[in-house]
Amino acid sequence: MTTPSILDRCEAQGLRLTGQRRTVAQVLEASDDHPDVETIHARAAAVDPNISVATVYRTVKLFEESGLLERREFGDGRARYEDAERDHHDHLIDLQTGEVIEFVDPEIEALQERIAERLGYDLKGHRLELFGTKRHRDD
Repeated sequence: MTTPSILDRCEAQGLRLTGQRRTVAQVLEASDDHPDVETIHARAAAVDPNISVATVYRTVKLFEESGLLERREFGDGRARYEDAERDHHDHLIDLQTGEVIEFVDPEIEALQERIAERLGYDLKGHRLELFGTKRHRDD
């Protein structure tokens, strides 16, 4: 079964969807990266030149407060966003380029479960963000 779209989840929550909110939702739905508000605005403005950055800020805040988006901080001073309903994944952030690499590692997942269990907890979720620089091979 596929995850409902951001628009579908907005409608299910009874959020009022103006044309510009729909545009922001569609831009977010099409994003395969972790855009900040300025990037979302640029993409939305390509669809609707009348959309303001203030509208994008308000819409992103509404979507975040409604649980549709998750805010991420990757150490570059910019809040980034991703769909809260995406499949679980962790992040590796390249400190030199700002590239964000998504990954899933069964060993890390199992280790986190074991640690929580050892400490007497049932793990309900986690966020893992690794920060690094690419190794340069001496050729």
